[in-house]
Amino acid sequence: MENTTPNPGPIPEIDAIYTWVDEQVAAASPRCEISGACCRFREYGHRLYISRVEAERLFEVPLPAENQTDESVSPETVKEVCPYQSRGLCTARGARPLACRIFFCDPEFDQAGQELTEEALKRLKSVHIQYQIPWEYRQLADFFDSTVQEKLLRGPGQAG
Repeated sequence: MENTTPNPGPIPEIDAIYTWVDEQVAAASPRCEISGACCRFREYGHRLYISRVEAERLFEVPLPAENQTDESVSPETVKEVCPYQSRGLCTARGARPLACRIFFCDPEFDQAGQELTEEALKRLKSVHIQYQIPWEYRQLADFFDSTVQEKLLRGPGQAG
């Protein structure tokens, strides 16, 4: 599915939501193994859901060099592993979506993480309403249409 929603440009409220979430997570101090397993979706047994606004922000970050291949950005591959992961680390840390900011492999954080997710999504939906952007919440891989693939493979600073 090609994106037909106009891009409103930078949305400062998204930064505010991300900052708030990061503060809530820091205060809870969930354990992170820093293994990158959570970015290997199929292996870890989960899916990454994000909104269109989060996807647009994420796609402004260049992929790591080793993932700038047709195979790495195919929807089939993205269902298995995040193309922004390199050597077990996130290369899009500042632009990572809410789910990546909130998910931890710490079972003691599960309930707090679920509550935080609900509130963060509520805030994110209000931004969509404010900017009159239709709410679109899908798997990361579903946003990897041909336009996005071309943009990511073209690299930063190259005209399309």
